[in-house]
Amino acid sequence: MEYKTNINFRKESLKKLLFSIQKNEERIIQALYNDFKKPAFEAVLTETNYVISDLKHTIKNIKCWSKTKKVLPSILNYPSKDYIYSEPYGKVLIIAPWNYPFQLALCPLIAAVSAGNSIVLKPSELTPHTSSLIAEIISNVFDKNHVEVIEGGVEVSENLLSQRWDYIFFTGSVAVGKIVYKAAAEHLTPITLELGGKNPCIIDETADLKLAAKRIVWGKFINAGQTCIAPDYLLVHDSIKLEFIEHLKQEITNAYGENPQLSPDFTRIINTRNWERLLNLIEPEKVVFGGQSNKENSYLAPTLIDEPSLDSEVMKEEIFGPILPIISYQKMVDLKHIITKYEKPLSLYVFTTNNYFAEEMIQKFSFGGGCVNDTVIHFSNNRLPFGGVGHSGIGAYHGKLSFDTFSHKKVIVKKANWLDLPMRYAPYNDKLKTIKKLLKWM
Repeated sequence: MEYKTNINFRKESLKKLLFSIQKNEERIIQALYNDFKKPAFEAVLTETNYVISDLKHTIKNIKCWSKTKKVLPSILNYPSKDYIYSEPYGKVLIIAPWNYPFQLALCPLIAAVSAGNSIVLKPSELTPHTSSLIAEIISNVFDKNHVEVIEGGVEVSENLLSQRWDYIFFTGSVAVGKIVYKAAAEHLTPITLELGGKNPCIIDETADLKLAAKRIVWGKFINAGQTCIAPDYLLVHDSIKLEFIEHLKQEITNAYGENPQLSPDFTRIINTRNWERLLNLIEPEKVVFGGQSNKENSYLAPTLIDEPSLDSEVMKEEIFGPILPIISYQKMVDLKHIITKYEKPLSLYVFTTNNYFAEEMIQKFSFGGGCVNDTVIHFSNNRLPFGGVGHSGIGAYHGKLSFDTFSHKKVIVKKANWLDLPMRYAPYNDKLKTIKKLLKWM
């Protein structure tokens, strides 16, 4: 089990993985297209290039991250030297989702390998072409006892979750996240849950409306809205709502043409079941743009919904598709009423030129992460932790934090023998006053 202790072995394994991904990049792009017509541009930007960059960053830094860290000792332990060791948890289970099936499978795996764990990866059965190719790449790079891919459906996941693991990393829905959390609790297994939620996007009356519309359309409709950090619904100040809707319509047309079904840049819904779920969220009388669909290839056009009831189906759960509800507000109390109606979201976005208003939104509401005057892009910085809060997730990763996520931090105090102060030992007698004075100045 050289991967547990040999940093060079881990590094060389990751180099082999990097070479294999670069060699097979065109095949990966094709597999993503075959699964749900993901455009090559999006496949490179959000999948292959992201993973390649993550690999390069990890390979460059793995030795530094793995080093034993010396920390300042406590004066109470004088004389001593204190250290933090990063050790692998052991056997890790990673369950990956279907919406970014390559990136969200490989990035946690890269981190788990860098930390010295053995891994079982369960990719999504809803993206069979990508899943199969991941299994092929992994089997060619790693020994089966080090990293193994197990394909299959729900029954395979249930079987894996019935086993005991040293760490579980899950990305997916809140509902399934609860099932995974319960399974982990059976063995007190530490876990990371990357989930989702209803991500609000606030546009106030001072915002640059045209630019805001462009950036929202991009963040919402990339991957056909099947993104956990996509804006889920818009909260638009009522004084600019009608104008803003026109900007949204224009930007959708600019991006995908008059008929997005013919656009090579618009992804399809992952399967018929999810397509039907999304159609059931749409109230036709509320549609102000889009709404067209085609069951044959699971197509649903970018769709704008005007003023849905907060109790309507589209507002009850995370949409996870190309449907964008638009709700007007007038005062802060309106924002608070709507946003706090739902669980803490994974992301929150604010479009404004009023810095005070932006800061107020950041301070007032709890959420995983977000942006001011943009959407989604906080995910791309590996120096920022990525994760949710409350129902939108437990734990975070990216960059060095990914390595730390899959590492147990073991602390060691190395005490010297040349001096042994008697103060701590019984009998205590009159030592209490002395120790109180000492502790007071620490």
